Order: sequence, then C-alpha cells, then structure tokens
Amino acid sequence: MNWLLVIMGAAVGAPLRFLTDRAVQMRHDTVFPWGTLTVNVVGSLVLGLLAGALTAGAGAGAGAGASDDVQLLVGTGLCGALTTYSTFSYETLRLAENGARLYAAANVIASVVAALGAVFVGMTVARSVWA
Repeated sequence: MNWLLVIMGAAVGAPLRFLTDRAVQMRHDTVFPWGTLTVNVVGSLVLGLLAGALTAGAGAGAGAGASDDVQLLVGTGLCGALTTYSTFSYETLRLAENGARLYAAANVIASVVAALGAVFVGMTVARSVWA
C-alpha cells in the first residue's frame, strides 16, 4: 500500500512540475530557469509544511500533525516528483557552458537561498498551527 501512495503523489507532482515549469518559463524571455526555480521553491515550501506538521504533531499526541500516509503521498510522492535537483544542476551547467556564468551563479544562490527560506517558512507556519 505504501508504494501506491508514492505513485499517486508522483502522478500529480510530475505533470504539475512540467506544466508549472512551462507556464512560468513562457512568461519570461530569458535564459534564466525561472520555471525550475519556481517548482523547487514551491516543493520546498510544501515539504516544510509537512515536516513542520510531523514534528509539531509528534509532541502533540495521537492524531495531531500529519500521518505516515500523508508523508508518503505528499512528501515522497508529490514533492519528490515536483522538485528537481537534476534539472537544476543541468540548467546551471548549461548556463555556465554557454557563457552565462552570472546567471549560473545567480541560479545557484537564488535556488539555495529561496528553497531553504521556503522550507523554513513552511516549518514555522506548520509548527505554529499545530503548537
């Protein structure tokens, strides 16, 4: 049953990543990978919310926070398929190889800072809700 939850989450996350990436990238006339940055930050926020719910719920008693099934469905399945470290790495390398080194460096810095910030915000919000 666990693998089915992961598959169901991934079945939503993968097309969501593709559609979001295309929609965001079409709005920007630049080589900067805005679509990949967007899905990675959104996925980090969702995973932060889930992780915050799990950690806050662990100390709040039975039934609080997020269940193991939600963790598999949303955390492993949806977020695993929505976010993409491999595409981030490839696009950064492609930018650097094509002479857009400033964009490559900006992509690394923006991705790490924004994703860490998003997971922090998600965890903080979830902990405040389940505290």
